[in-house]
Amino acid sequence: MHACDKCPLRRLAEKRPGSFLARLWRWHTGWCPGWKRYQKALSQKENA
Repeated sequence: MHACDKCPLRRLAEKRPGSFLARLWRWHTGWCPGWKRYQKALSQKENA
């Protein structure tokens, strides 16, 4: 399990996609190595 699964900032961003926190979240995902690993794991899980 990745920290991104239960991240409170991510959940708030999903609930309110137009908010400042959502913009901050999207900016964060552009450089966060943990987010990139999480996306890769999700992709591998789908293909399995």
